[in-house]
Amino acid sequence: MVEYITHNSDVVTESIYPEAVIMFSVNLFRTLPPSSNPTGAEFDPEEDEPTLEAAWPHLQLVYEFFLRFLESPDFQPNVAKKYIDQKFVLSLLELFDSEDPRERDFLKTILHRIYGKFLGLRAYIRRQINNIFYRFIYETEHHNGIAELLEILGSIINGFALPLKEEHKMFLIRVLLPLHKVKSLSVYHPQLAYCVVQFLEKDSSLTEPVIMGLLKFWPKTHSPKEVMFLNELEEILDVIEPSEFVKVQEPLFRQLAKCVSSPHFQVAERALYYWNNEYIMSLISDNAAKILPIMFPALYKNSKSHWNKTIHGLIYNALKLFMEMNQKLFDDCTQQYKAEKQKEKYKLKEREEIWHKIEELARQNPQGVKDLRKEKVLMRRKSELPQDVYTIKALEAHKRAEEYLTANQEAL
Repeated sequence: MVEYITHNSDVVTESIYPEAVIMFSVNLFRTLPPSSNPTGAEFDPEEDEPTLEAAWPHLQLVYEFFLRFLESPDFQPNVAKKYIDQKFVLSLLELFDSEDPRERDFLKTILHRIYGKFLGLRAYIRRQINNIFYRFIYETEHHNGIAELLEILGSIINGFALPLKEEHKMFLIRVLLPLHKVKSLSVYHPQLAYCVVQFLEKDSSLTEPVIMGLLKFWPKTHSPKEVMFLNELEEILDVIEPSEFVKVQEPLFRQLAKCVSSPHFQVAERALYYWNNEYIMSLISDNAAKILPIMFPALYKNSKSHWNKTIHGLIYNALKLFMEMNQKLFDDCTQQYKAEKQKEKYKLKEREEIWHKIEELARQNPQGVKDLRKEKVLMRRKSELPQDVYTIKALEAHKRAEEYLTANQEAL
């Protein structure tokens, strides 16, 4: 059947449409088996083996036939729309949670073809994909097909007309940005970053909310995830407009200063690689007066204190580039940094002197020490016996078993 529909023309007649859709529905629309990973622990494509569908040889033939059916030159969407409706699309989307990557790959291609051919279903498809994302972000945090759905959306976003509709902007802010906070981000991050960058290439005015959203969801304790954020941020900076960069430069470089100071060398290394990017360096050069005072303390401190020698070399490179940009500004920042360090030393010394004076006063006041000792007696501690008079008398009068035995032996 697959070969026949592929190599022959005038095969897809009107009577074939309902039969093809019914055949696809009966064979493929099914309840998926329980997840082999119900706790939702992060899937590592390099370490973990995907769970493959036992009936795949049979399912593959059905998928291949239906895909050839959709791609046939004789295919007429106006006829097919009676059978490929919202219910069909919803059942198709439910299959994206399949654990078999081969099935998800076919589903991705089929859904993309349906989106392209059926204009009336486009809004519905986007809405239902949004619902899957909402459940994934705020309820389950587990779904096998997020990467494939984002891949479809990447090509959909690429085709958005300008100016962007408010609905599409809301999708970026309310769906794509919160997807960054899910623990299994590594599984779908390349597709997610592509979607975000596509939006910014369409409308540069979205840069500020996107970067502020990334900074909001920036990982605090997950270093591999932090490296992913730095990768995505560099992709965003590659397409950023200089006028938009000015709006976010201060919070952005405050975060980069923290990354440079990270004890995890891969985080610090990835942040310092920004200084090898020519476009980012041109943006920094144009705004050095704002950026250098933010970055200088982190760079100068870690040039001496960071444990990794590779980081030392990258920091020296960044400091050298800053010095070449504006020697006077660099010298001013150096002097300011040293002055602040002197202030810190003075404050620390002052604090130590105050504590020393307090200790001396305490030593010179023996009455205060006595009072403290008296107060200690009144404190109830687990290690101390109770202070009750009757209890003390009872304990004094108590004889241990050994004493009774000794007394009996003497009597005998």
